[in-house]
Amino acid sequence: MSDAGHWEEVYATKAPDGVSWYRPHLDRSLALIEGLGPSRDARIVDVGGGASTLVDDLLDRGFQDLAVVDLATAALAASRARLGDRATAVEWIVGDARHALFPVGSVDLWHDRAVFHFLTEPADRAAYVDHLALAVRPGGHAVIATFAEDGPEKCSGLPVVRHSPDALAAAMGDRFEALQTAREVHRTPWGSEQPFAYVVVRRR
Repeated sequence: MSDAGHWEEVYATKAPDGVSWYRPHLDRSLALIEGLGPSRDARIVDVGGGASTLVDDLLDRGFQDLAVVDLATAALAASRARLGDRATAVEWIVGDARHALFPVGSVDLWHDRAVFHFLTEPADRAAYVDHLALAVRPGGHAVIATFAEDGPEKCSGLPVVRHSPDALAAAMGDRFEALQTAREVHRTPWGSEQPFAYVVVRRR
């Protein structure tokens, strides 16, 4: 099954709050984003945002130039339905972060919670970082999160590549400067624990 086909099936058969990665609010991501002090007209993109509520919370905080990217149209449809009329304030993109989605230097802040760890092939990780480096303007930022080195070896039945915070920072390459690393233990809707690693980087 293609990547897109896998995720379409997931979101067609499970409620948004019935998947392991669900959180009512992405508090750690929100804190890291706000800590960077972006203006309310900053271009912020949530890659792999799917049915996540991050976009809701960013809208609530007054951010005006938001995009959500996902492989699964069903995931984006769930977010649009949840937001109702507010969905028109967001750009919804069906796409793959390994391929160019945004004009060069057009993104102020790139957020990804749990896409990068699905890229198990070095060529796919390199393609992602190349796209990231082209899309984010010099001086812009990215907040990236994956399963930590002691996290699960699979997610949604697919293998992942786990990273320590420092290894995740190194994976972003020399076009980015690491500003901050962090760990978080995510509790799934059914109570199991999943350690995550976070890195905040700035485009050189």
